[in-house]
Amino acid sequence: MISRFFCPPPLPELLEYELPAAVAHHADRVLRLRPGDPLVLFDGAGGEVPATLVSLGKKASARLDTRQPIERESVLRFTLVQALASSDKMDLIIQKAVELGAVGVIPLAAERSILKLNAERAGKRLAHWRQVLVSACEQCGRNRLPVISGVLSLDDYLDTRAGDVARLVLAPGDTEGDRERLCDLPRPSGEVHVLVGP
Repeated sequence: MISRFFCPPPLPELLEYELPAAVAHHADRVLRLRPGDPLVLFDGAGGEVPATLVSLGKKASARLDTRQPIERESVLRFTLVQALASSDKMDLIIQKAVELGAVGVIPLAAERSILKLNAERAGKRLAHWRQVLVSACEQCGRNRLPVISGVLSLDDYLDTRAGDVARLVLAPGDTEGDRERLCDLPRPSGEVHVLVGP
């Protein structure tokens, strides 16, 4: 399997490119790649660039080929609006949302959220979640990075103008006819926000 790496935009093509330090470290120390190994690089803006590893070490580089306009995005544009869960669970939720094709994740500080964040911790968690999101894209083959917003309260989220957005709230319990009613809803013309959590 060819290794995939996210590199900050813009990603050039048809030249030798110095890999970011974190990518170089991962390719060398974790994956133990060698010069001549094939790579795929993407910058989150769509498409991907096949490459060949040229050198490793503190300054690793790859020879880039022509950008391929490959898209693996779902036709249904949905954003996960997730009440904060414990740290590990939140990481897994974000990873799976990306793998399922979410175009965005909005963390909510809900009344019953387990994880409580002050402004400083929220900033650190957001940076960590962005890295989880990038890693999930590298793993699942997506070439566009979903957007993750800062932590919002439920009231702040509900006060935002949704425009052409259908909001679905998932609640526990399966009462008679729930599935049929969900299937009978008209197909949304825009994005869907799926709200989950305590």
